[in-house]
Amino acid sequence: MPLVRKPIPGVVYPSKSDVDAFDALGLFDTRTMATAYSDVARQHPERIALSDHGVVHTHAELDDLTDRVAAGLLDLGLRSGDRAAFQIPNSRELVIALLACLKAGVIPICTLAAHRAAEIGYLARHAGARAHLICTDDPKFDFAAFARKMQDEVPSLEHIIVARGEAGEGMTSITALASRVAETEIPARLADVPDDPAQVALFQLSGGTSGVPKIIPRFHNEYLYQMRNSGDLHGQTHATVAFSPAPMMHNAPIICYWGPALWRGGHVVCAPNPTPAALAELIALRRPTWMSVPLPMLVKMKAEGVLEPAHFAGVRMCTAAHAYRLAELTGADVVPLYGMTEGMISFGLFSDTDDVRKSTVGRPTSPHDQYRIVDPDTGTPLPDGCVGEFEFTGPSATRGYYDAEDRNREAFAVDGWVKSGDLMKIHAIGGERILSFEGRVKDVVSRGGEKINCQEVERALASHPGVGAIACVPMPDPVFGERMCAFVIPAAGTTPPTVAGLGAHLEAAGLAKFKWPERVEIVSEFPQTSSGKTSKPLLRELIARQLTTEPAAS
Repeated sequence: MPLVRKPIPGVVYPSKSDVDAFDALGLFDTRTMATAYSDVARQHPERIALSDHGVVHTHAELDDLTDRVAAGLLDLGLRSGDRAAFQIPNSRELVIALLACLKAGVIPICTLAAHRAAEIGYLARHAGARAHLICTDDPKFDFAAFARKMQDEVPSLEHIIVARGEAGEGMTSITALASRVAETEIPARLADVPDDPAQVALFQLSGGTSGVPKIIPRFHNEYLYQMRNSGDLHGQTHATVAFSPAPMMHNAPIICYWGPALWRGGHVVCAPNPTPAALAELIALRRPTWMSVPLPMLVKMKAEGVLEPAHFAGVRMCTAAHAYRLAELTGADVVPLYGMTEGMISFGLFSDTDDVRKSTVGRPTSPHDQYRIVDPDTGTPLPDGCVGEFEFTGPSATRGYYDAEDRNREAFAVDGWVKSGDLMKIHAIGGERILSFEGRVKDVVSRGGEKINCQEVERALASHPGVGAIACVPMPDPVFGERMCAFVIPAAGTTPPTVAGLGAHLEAAGLAKFKWPERVEIVSEFPQTSSGKTSKPLLRELIARQLTTEPAAS
C-alpha cells in the first residue's frame, strides 16, 4: 500500500507508520475505486448493474457510459483533484455521475438535494468546488436558478452540470458530456488521470453535529476496504440486488447498501420517486435481495396499503434504528447497523440471537478496528460494561476533517482516536465485544437518520422577531426516532411564533427543510442547571413526559 503521491493541502492522510502497519496486514487494495469497478465490469459484462422503473444498464454499458462521461468532464476543463458539489437525488444519473467523476479523478462533495444556500454555499466555498451537479426536473424547487445563484456567490464554481432534466444557457448535461470526446480518444484522456489508491475519492460530510457539516476526506483504498468488509460480512455477491431509498451519496449507503453490490458485479436499484406507491412498484418489479428502507417510508407504505410482505420474503435488510419494527412490518430478516462517516461501521449478524439484534448494534466490520469507552468529561478510559463516550481508531478511521485544524483539536483524542460524541456500552457476549447505543453526548436531533445540529437552528432562529430566547431539543417519535422541538420564550410585545412561522424564517435563511422544528412549546423560562445554564436534559424530559399524556396521532 503506497503513500499518497501528491497530497492535497488541508487533507490529513494516514501516517507512514499506519500505512506500513496496514500494508503488513495486507488490508488495502492497490487500485482506485474506478479501476476496481472497471475490473468488475469486465468480469460480469452482461449482468445487470443499474436500474430504475424503466431503464436497465449492464455492467459493460455502465462502464462504457461512465468512461465517456469522464472524458467529457476532462474535456470540459475539469482536472484530477478538482471538486464537484453533488446535489443529485437518488437516480441512475447519480451513480453514473459518481463513477464518471471517480474515473476523471474529480472529487465529489457528497451534499444532499435537500441542502440549500447555507450548506451548499459554505461547502462549495470551503472545498473550492469547480462544478455543481444538479437535476432540473424537480417541480418543487428551481435547481437551475439556485445553481446560478451559487455561481454568483462562490467564485470557484465555473460549471453547472445537469444530470437529469434540461440544461439551460451556460450549463452542460451528462448526456452532452458523454458524446463530447471521440470514442478513439477516450482511452488516452483517461490514461492521463493519476491512478493513486491512497488519494481522496470523495469528500463526505459529517452528521452536522457542530453546525454546518464538516468535510471528511475518504480515500479510494480504505473505501474499497470497508465495502469489502461489509459485503463479506453479509455474503453479498454478483447475484445481489441492492436497494435503498435513503440518500445514496451518504456514507452508509455507499459502504453498506449499494456499494458492495455494484463493486462485486451486482445490481443496484434506484428510486428517483420515493412515494409509497412508486417504492412498492419498484420493489415488486426488481425484487431486491438486500435492502435498507427507513422505517418512516415503510410506515407510509403500510398506511397506503401498498406494503406487500410477499415481496420481502427471503430478503435481508439492515437499518440504523428499529430493526425489530422493520422485521415486524416486512417479515424480512433484519440486522442493526451503527456507523459514522468518520469511519466506524458496526453490524449485527443474521446469526445473532433475537435479543442481541434487538438491544445492540453488533460489532465493527473490520477485525482491525480498535474501540473503547471513555468518560465524556475527562477522557479517562472506562471498563467494558460502563456507559460512556465511544472512541475508535483503525484502518478506516478518519485522521482529520478537511482544512479544519480547530475542529480537529476538538474531535480527536490526544492519541488520535476519533471522539464519536455517542454514548455507548460494550457487552461481553459469546466471546465478542458487542456494542449498544445509549444516546448522544452532542447536542443533536437524529431525525430518520439525518443529524440536525440544535445550535445551528437556534442561531438561525435567534433573529426571528418573535423569539426572545430559544432552546431546541429532540423529542421522541415512533416513526422518525426523533423530531425537533423548539422551546421558545417569546420576545416582549410580540405574537408567539408558530411552527410555520419558524419554518418560513429558516427557509429564508437557506436551511434545509429537514432541519426545521416540528413542534413549538411556548414557555416563560427555561429550567436551569446548578451553574445557571439552560438545562437541555430537563427540556428533553419535559417534552417526552408531555407527549406521553397526549393522544397518539392518527
